[in-house]
Amino acid sequence: MSGQRGNSLCSWHKLSLLVSSLLFVYISSINSVPLDEQRDQGPETYSEYYNYDQLTVLLKSLAQKYANIANLTSIGRSVENRELWVMRITKEPTADVPGKPKFKYVGNMHGDETVSRQVLIYLLEYLLEKYGEEPRVTELVDSTDIYIMPSMNPDGFEKSKEGDCTGKDEGRNNAKNLDLNRSFPDQFEEIHVNAEDIPEGTAVMRWILQNKFVLSGNLHGGTVVASYPFDDSVAHDTEGTYSRSPDDALFRYLARVYAENNPVMKTGQPKCVENINETFEDGITNGAKWYDVAGGMQDFNYLKGGCLEITMELSCCKYPPSSQLKTEWDNNQEALLAFMEKIHIGVRGFVRAARNDAPLADAVIMVAGINHNVSTSRFGDYYRLLLPGTYNITVLAPGYIPMSVAGVEVTEGKAAVLNITLEAENDENSPTETSVYSASTDSSSSSSSTGVNKAADEEKDSRVTVQPQDFRHHHYNDMQLFLQKFSSDYSSITRLYSIGKSVQGRLLWVMEISDNPSVHELGEPEFKYIGNMHGNEVVGRELLLNLIEYLCRNYGTDPEITQLINSTRIHIMPSMNPDGYEVSQEGDISGVQGRNNTNNYDLNRNFPDRFNFVTDPRQPETLAVMNWAMSYPFVLSANLHGGSLVVNYPFDDNLDNVSGYSKSSDDDVFRMVALAYSQENSQMFDGHSCKEMDLYQEYFKDGITNGAAWYNVHGGMQDWNYVNSNCFEVTIELGCYKYPPAADLPKYWEKNRRSLLQFIHQVHRGVKGMVIDSKDGSGIPNATITVDTVNHPITSNTAGDYWRLLYSSVSTFVNVPKEGAEIVNFTLTRIHSYTNGQTTEDTTPILDPSLKEFQSLIKQLSGESGLDKLIKDTHTQSSFRYRRYSEVSEFLRGLTLNFPEITSLQSLGQSVEFRTIWALEISNNPKVQEPSEPKIRFVAGIHGNAPVGTELLLEFAASLCINYGKNAAITRLINETRIVILPSINPDGRELAKEKDCTSTAGMTNVHGKDLDNDFFGNASQRAAEPQPETSAVMDLIQERGFTLSVALDGGSVLVTYPYDKPVQSVENADTLRYLATVYAKHHPIMHSGDTGCPNSQMGTIPNGVLRAAEWHSHMGSMKDFSVDFGHCPEITVYTSCCLFPPAAMLPTLWAENRKSLLSMLVEVHKGVRGVVKDKSGKPIVGAIIVLNGGVRVFTSEGGYFHALLAPGLHSIEAVADGYQQQSQKVSVSPFEAASSIIIEFDMENDIFGLPRELVVASAAAAMTALVVTACIIWCVCSAKSNRQKDGFHRLRQDQDDYDDEIRLMSVGSKKSLLSHEFQDESESDEDTLYTNKL
Repeated sequence: MSGQRGNSLCSWHKLSLLVSSLLFVYISSINSVPLDEQRDQGPETYSEYYNYDQLTVLLKSLAQKYANIANLTSIGRSVENRELWVMRITKEPTADVPGKPKFKYVGNMHGDETVSRQVLIYLLEYLLEKYGEEPRVTELVDSTDIYIMPSMNPDGFEKSKEGDCTGKDEGRNNAKNLDLNRSFPDQFEEIHVNAEDIPEGTAVMRWILQNKFVLSGNLHGGTVVASYPFDDSVAHDTEGTYSRSPDDALFRYLARVYAENNPVMKTGQPKCVENINETFEDGITNGAKWYDVAGGMQDFNYLKGGCLEITMELSCCKYPPSSQLKTEWDNNQEALLAFMEKIHIGVRGFVRAARNDAPLADAVIMVAGINHNVSTSRFGDYYRLLLPGTYNITVLAPGYIPMSVAGVEVTEGKAAVLNITLEAENDENSPTETSVYSASTDSSSSSSSTGVNKAADEEKDSRVTVQPQDFRHHHYNDMQLFLQKFSSDYSSITRLYSIGKSVQGRLLWVMEISDNPSVHELGEPEFKYIGNMHGNEVVGRELLLNLIEYLCRNYGTDPEITQLINSTRIHIMPSMNPDGYEVSQEGDISGVQGRNNTNNYDLNRNFPDRFNFVTDPRQPETLAVMNWAMSYPFVLSANLHGGSLVVNYPFDDNLDNVSGYSKSSDDDVFRMVALAYSQENSQMFDGHSCKEMDLYQEYFKDGITNGAAWYNVHGGMQDWNYVNSNCFEVTIELGCYKYPPAADLPKYWEKNRRSLLQFIHQVHRGVKGMVIDSKDGSGIPNATITVDTVNHPITSNTAGDYWRLLYSSVSTFVNVPKEGAEIVNFTLTRIHSYTNGQTTEDTTPILDPSLKEFQSLIKQLSGESGLDKLIKDTHTQSSFRYRRYSEVSEFLRGLTLNFPEITSLQSLGQSVEFRTIWALEISNNPKVQEPSEPKIRFVAGIHGNAPVGTELLLEFAASLCINYGKNAAITRLINETRIVILPSINPDGRELAKEKDCTSTAGMTNVHGKDLDNDFFGNASQRAAEPQPETSAVMDLIQERGFTLSVALDGGSVLVTYPYDKPVQSVENADTLRYLATVYAKHHPIMHSGDTGCPNSQMGTIPNGVLRAAEWHSHMGSMKDFSVDFGHCPEITVYTSCCLFPPAAMLPTLWAENRKSLLSMLVEVHKGVRGVVKDKSGKPIVGAIIVLNGGVRVFTSEGGYFHALLAPGLHSIEAVADGYQQQSQKVSVSPFEAASSIIIEFDMENDIFGLPRELVVASAAAAMTALVVTACIIWCVCSAKSNRQKDGFHRLRQDQDDYDDEIRLMSVGSKKSLLSHEFQDESESDEDTLYTNKL
C-alpha cells in the first residue's frame, strides 16, 4: 500500500514539474524579445568587448527600447555574411525630414582596432539613455540626424585577439585580406579592387552617395591624433608632403575640436611604444604629411560625397585589454560630442523656386575662394560648414538663373541662415527681382536682407574675375607640371588624363573641367579644344593653358564661368604635337620647322578623307585623337592653329580638288559658331587678317571662311570629325605670327579670352533631349536623329541623350531659340515584329525577374564603359609564358579539377603524331545539352607557328573560371552561355615553331606538310585527298550545328577578317559577318584604327580594321568558310599580332589588347534573334528551317529552339517545316540589347498539290469508296465463275499441304521533300542534301 502511494506521489510530482515547465515555456514565448536575444539591460560596465552576436543582440534591444529616437538598419553584409549595422538616432528616426543635417561616425574599419568599436557603442548608449534628461543631448538628437556604425569590419574583429597592440594577428583586413581603407576610389591613383572582394567598402560607398552627410568621423587606433584630408598627394611621397584641400583651414579647426577635448590627444605626444618620439602639433596632422594613403575613405567622403570627414586615432594599442575600456571612453566622450556639435556651424538654408516655392534638389552652393561645393537635398535644404568670416555665396540649379549673394556674415556659434529663391531661366511671369534675389538671415547673422540684395546687385554690375598671371612659353615638362598642379589644386572640378603618346613617347595630355569630372552627366554636352597640332604654331597651346587657369580660378566666384563648368563637360588638349613643339624656334613667323611630327608627317593631312585616299601611314598622334573623338559624345570642337587670323569651317576640300566653296549640310550652323568666335575678337572680325605684314593681303569677311574656298586640305581633322562623329569642328587661326615672343602672349589672351568662352557657349545651341523606350523608360542608344532639310543625321549617346546643333530659326515642329537649346524628348515604342506583313507592337509577356535582369546586364555591358568596368572589376595577375602541348594539357586538366562544376574537357580526336585535340566547355551545366542557350566557339592554333591565340584562350578560360561566383557579370554570362574553347588544333605544328621568329613558317602546317586552313572541304568532289586527322576532328565538331558564333585566333597582322576566304563568291549574310568583325575590332585599342602598324604591310589603312577574308589572303578550304556553309555558324578570324611568334614578354600586352574584345563576343552571342518554333498544340518542331533575309538558314534544335546573329536593323524571317504553312515575320535587332525571344506557331498545311485540303481529302475518300466497291463486284463475279467451272481447274503439287508464293517488292528511289527543293542551291553539299532528306 505504501509502495503504491509512493508511486502515486512520484507521478504527481512529475506532472507538477511538467506543468510548471510548460507554463515557463509559455510565459517565455510571449515575451517580446526571444530568450536568445535578451540581455541584462543593467548599467554599462565598460569591462568587456562585445563580439558580433553580442553586438547584434544589444543593438536590437536598444532599438526596441528607444524606438522613438532609434532605428537599427543594415547597409549591407561583410564577406562572411555579417550585417553592417547602423543605428540612426534622431527624432522621428524612420523618416527623412527637412532641416536636420546628417552626421555619421564609423568605427572598426580595421578589424583589430577595437577601441573605436566600443566607444561608439558607449556613445549610442549614452545618447539614448540621456535623451530627455540632459538638455545638451536632447538638443543634439532633436536637431541632428545621427548615424553610428560601430563596426565596418566585423569579420576582421572576430579574427583579432585581445591584447594585440600591433595588429600581428591579421584582423586588420577583411576576410578577403583587403585593407578597406585602401579600397576607395582615389583622386591621384587608379585603385584596382574587385567590388565583390570588398562588400563592406561597396556598401559604405553606396551609403555615402545615397545620403548627403555633412560631417563625419572615422575612428581608428594605433596612435593618438586627428588626421584630416588630403590623405595622399599626386607625388605619393611616403611622408612629409602636405596635401592641402580647398577646406584646409576648416579641416584643421574640426580636427582641433576633437583633439582639444581628448586629454591625451591634445598634448601632441601620444608616446606610443612603437614610435615613442612621434609628435603631432596640437594633436592633429595632415594625412599625406603623416604618411601617404591612397584609396582612403575620408578623401572619398569629401570629394565624392560632399561630406567633411576626419580620421581619429584613439589609442596606441590597437586591441588593449578590456580593463582599459573605461579609460578610453572617458578620454573620448567629450571629444565625440563636441565634434558632433560642429555640424551646426557655417551657413544653412533652403533653395526654392520663385514661381511656386517648390524646393530645388541638387542645387549647387558655391563659396567664393573655396573650390569645394555642396548641394541641396531633396527638400531643398543645404548645410555649408564655414569658419567665422564674410563670404560671397553663389547658388546654381539647372534651368534657373544663378544667384550670387555677397557679404554673408558667419559668426561663432550657430549657422547663419541664408534662404535662396531662384527664378527659372524661361519664366516670363516670374516674381519681381526683389523676390527672385531674396536672402534672409536669422539673428545670428549680421547681414540684413537689404544689405545682401544690394551687395548682390553690385556684384552683378561689376563682376571681378581672376586673370592668368604667368605668361610664358611652356615646354613639355613645364606644361606637364602646370597641368598636374592645377589638377591637384582643383581636383573637385578637374581630371587630367592622357589619350596616348607621341612618336617620341610624350603623353598627349587632356584636362577635363566639369563639376563632376570623369562622369558623363545625362543631358550635359561635351566640348573639346585642341591646340598645337602643328608644333610650331604655339599660340593655341599657351591660350589653352591660360584658359585652364582662368576656368579653375574663377569657378565658384564668377557666375558665367561657374554655370559654364556646371553645365558642360569641357576637355582641353593643349598640345597634339608635343614632339614638333620641342624642335620649334621662338620668333618663327611663317616657317615649317617643328610643324610636322617626328616622322615628318603633317597631322592635319593625316586623317581619312571623304574625297581623297590618304596614303600616308596613320600617325600615333592621329590615331590617339581619332580614338578619343569616338570615345566621348563630343558635340562641338575647335582646332587652334596659327599663321593667319580667321575661323575656318568645313568642308576643307572638294571632289574637284580646286579652291571653291565646299558647303556642308550644316553650313548655316558652322557659320553661326564661327561668327560667335570672330565677333568677340575685333581684329579677326575686321577681316584683314595680316594687313601689317606685306606678305599677306588676304581678306575674310567677318573673319570667317569656308575651308575649301580658302585652299584645299586633304585629310584634315575638322572634316573627319563632322563626317565620322556627332561633333562639329572648326579650325581657328589665331594670328599671323606662328611662334611669337613670350612678351606678346598677354595680348593674345586679351584678344581671345571672350572668344574662347563664347565659342564654348555655342555647344548649348539648337536641340537636345532624350530618346526613351516607352516600355521601361530607359534611354535608347544609337538612335538616329534627323532634321528635315538637313542631310546630316546624328545619333543618341549610350544613355539615350542627344544634342543637335541648329541655326537659330523657327521650323514647323521645333522653335530653336537664339540662345540655349530647345529640349525635345522622343518616346519610342519598340516594334517587336511584323508578322505576315502586319505590324505589331512589342507584346512580349512580362519577363521573369531573372531574365529581365540578364537583359539589363547585356544592355549595360554593351554601353560605353560596360566592358571597361567589367574588366576593372575582374582584375587578375597572371604569369604569361608559352606552353608546349604537355603543359597545355596539364593546364586544361587543372581547370577541370579546380572548377569541376563549370568545366568539361573532351577529346575531339588526335593529330598525326597522336596528340589530343582538346575542347574545353565552360558552362554552369557543362555536360548537359541546353539548346535554349547560345553556344560560342573559340579556336586557336590552326597554324602552329602563331601560338599567341593559344595563350590568350588559356588565359581567357582561366579568367572566366577564377571569376565565376565572384563577379556577378561573369557568373551570369557563364550561366547563360555554352562556351567551347579549342586552344590548339595543330599541336604537332606548335612543337616545331620557333619563338621570337616573326616570319618563320616552321610549324605552320601539320607534320604532313598540310596547311590545315586549306583542308576544310565539305563536298567530296572538291577534295583531292582524305582530310587530315586534325581537320576531321574539328569538322565533326562544327557539323554538330549547335553553335551560334565562332571566333578563330591567328597571327601575322592586326585585323579581323570575315568569310569568304574563297575568291569571287560573296557570302549571303555579309552585313552580319562584317558587323561581328567590327564589334571585335572596335573594342581593340589598335585594331579599329585600321593601321596595322606591321612592317612590310601592303594593305595600307584598313577601314575599321575589318576586311573580307578573300581580300586579305584568298584560298579554298578554310575553316571559317566551312563553318558558314556546313555548320551554319558565322565565324570571324582575328589576327592578334604582326609577329607570328612574338617574345613571351609581349603576351601581357596582347592579352590587355584582346581581353575586352573577347568578352565582347560573349556579350554579342546573346543578341540577334532567337525563339521557339511549335505547332498549335504547343509541340516543339525540331528541324524546321529558319530562313534569314531570304538566304541564310538555321535549323531548330531540340525543343524547337533557334538563335541567329544579325546585324542591327530590320530583318525578315521565314520559317518552313514539312506539312505546315510557311510563316514569315520581320524583327528589329538592336546593337545594345539581348535578343528578344519570338514564338513561331505553325498551322497545318491547307493546300495539297495546290488544291484545298478539304477538297483533296473528300476526293480521296470518294475514290477509295469507288475502288472498294469495284473490287467487291469483281470478286463476286470471279467467285461465281469459279464455282461453275470448277472441273476446269487442277490442283498443283497435290502432296504439298501449303503453297508459298514469294514475291519481292523492290522500290528503289529517293524523293526529296518540297522543303529541300525550295531551299536547295547549286552550292549545296552532299552532306546538306543527305541531312535534308532525313528531315
